[in-house]
This record gives sequence, structure tokens and C-alpha cells, in this order.
Amino acid sequence: MILGTFIALATFVLFYLMTVYIASWAITDLNINREDFLGNQIESVLLFAVFIPISAVLADRYGRKLILIMASLGIILFGMALGPLLDTSLLLTLSIGMALMGFTYGPLGTILSELYPTNVRYTGSSLSFNFAGIVGASFAPFIALWLSSNFGVHYVGYYLALAAIISLIATYFSSKAK
Repeated sequence: MILGTFIALATFVLFYLMTVYIASWAITDLNINREDFLGNQIESVLLFAVFIPISAVLADRYGRKLILIMASLGIILFGMALGPLLDTSLLLTLSIGMALMGFTYGPLGTILSELYPTNVRYTGSSLSFNFAGIVGASFAPFIALWLSSNFGVHYVGYYLALAAIISLIATYFSSKAK
């Protein structure tokens, strides 16, 4: 169950950074109008929706494990570039983040279910997914706010990259996943 939780960790950290934290940061620190920000967020969510089926098809073709490893690598790179991206374009940052999140969602449910024997598959995958949500989501906005307030927004990206490294390692060691 711990392995499954860590596989899904970066997905939830990314989601809450791209929704809760970035909204607070953009509206409060950048003085961006709330309606303008929400318009950007809605546009970027379309990429989230588009990349779910794309990653699912790729996962069926090349394997869930490979696609999640690629997604984790993408999230690491995105995390390392988050500060400069935010300095460039909020819409571009949101769009890349949401696309990467969609890329993790396609294979995530299947890879989590593969970790468990059939008699506890639903329970195991559900608990892993929900624990990842608790660990990755509940603390992410607070950690990000503290990091950006004390060290700058670049460190929020490093936090995201660290979460993706944890997911990458967990995915790599998921021997039952295909």
C-alpha cells in the first residue's frame, strides 16, 4: 500500500499546486484578477482532460510503468523549471502542469490495481489512491506557501520535483506493474 501511495504522490502534489497554491499565489502575490486567473485555469484544464485518454492509450501500448516513469520525469523537469516558467507565463505554466497531470491519470488507476491480488484489488488500489491524496494533497498548498514565502517560488518547484522523484522510484520498484 505504501508503494502505491508513493506512485500516486506526484499526481496529487502537482494537482494541488496547479489549483490551490498557484491560485493563491497569483491572486495575492501577483495581484492577478481572480476572474482572469480562473479563465487561465479553465483553459489549462482542457489539456488535463485531453492528456488522460492519450496517456491511457500509450499505457496500453507501451506499458503503464513506462508511461508513469515518463510522466514522473516530465514532472521533475517541470518542477525544476517552475520558477522561470512562472516568470514567463502563468497560462503556459498551468497548461504544462495540467497536461502532465492528465498524463499521470491515464495509467494510474490500472497500475495501482496491478499491485494487489484480485481478492483485495479494489480495496488496495482505492486505499493507495486516497492515501496519496491525503499525503500529497493535504500538505502541498501549505508546504508550497511556506517555501515560497521563505525561499522563493523556485523552491516550490523543487518540492514538486522531489515528490516526482519519490513517485519515480516507487514506480520503478513496482515489480508487479506492467
